[in-house]
Amino acid sequence: MNHKTDRRQFLAGTVVAAVALGFGQTAGSAEPKPSQEYYELRTYRIADADNQKLVSDYLEQALLPALKRQGISRVGVFKEVDGKGDHSLYVLIPYKSLEQFSALNDVLEKDAAYHKSAEAFFALPVKSPAYSRIESRLMKAFNGMPVLEVPEGDGPHLFELRTYESSNQKLARLKVDMFNSGEIDIMRDVKLGPVFFGETLIGADVPNLTYMLSAPKREDHDKHWDGFRAHPEWDRMKKLDKYKGTVSKITNWYLEPVPFSGIQ
Repeated sequence: MNHKTDRRQFLAGTVVAAVALGFGQTAGSAEPKPSQEYYELRTYRIADADNQKLVSDYLEQALLPALKRQGISRVGVFKEVDGKGDHSLYVLIPYKSLEQFSALNDVLEKDAAYHKSAEAFFALPVKSPAYSRIESRLMKAFNGMPVLEVPEGDGPHLFELRTYESSNQKLARLKVDMFNSGEIDIMRDVKLGPVFFGETLIGADVPNLTYMLSAPKREDHDKHWDGFRAHPEWDRMKKLDKYKGTVSKITNWYLEPVPFSGIQ
């Protein structure tokens, strides 16, 4: 009899606790904050349109399917708008963790389907490579935007890739803080369509940060930038002594996605 009473009391207590937990949590609080992703931005340096097609086929038929088998999606593949002879391809790969990034080559080595799909590409003559080099940078997502966001609506969109260099690490970190403290929110407010923000951990031109914006077309994007420059909160932030001199050089590229890109 005592055992049954104890059991009833235990079950009643469990129900009360569960109900209290349910009432105490909102939908937002029940969801864990997303972890900051890591991004690899690869630039395949390619001399001409024929070789661009070879690299594009390799990416579409071999690499991206292999990444998908590892649970890596939202992989963007882009080329420059009006590249004027530059046939480079830009590949943006999001990783859940550094461990996933560091394991990539080992996993690809064991992926028979990947090697079969890439067989012809890897068999190209040594003296006639499809690309000259792969330039790569590794980045960590900002706190203010911890995961990559694919643009809403039908694509293809226009994308702007921007890199802000700083003269030292302290200033670079202050620029990251500026984005996290309100600049990202302003960009959202004026519909600049942020895709990702990354603090560069490894690259040729550190210290820097790199980010990507999107818009349906160039005319819309230019109007969104006008709205950003005229935004009262941006006018306030840019005058703060804390953030003065944080950026020493800005480089940008206008990109368009290739048809098989996971970001359109």
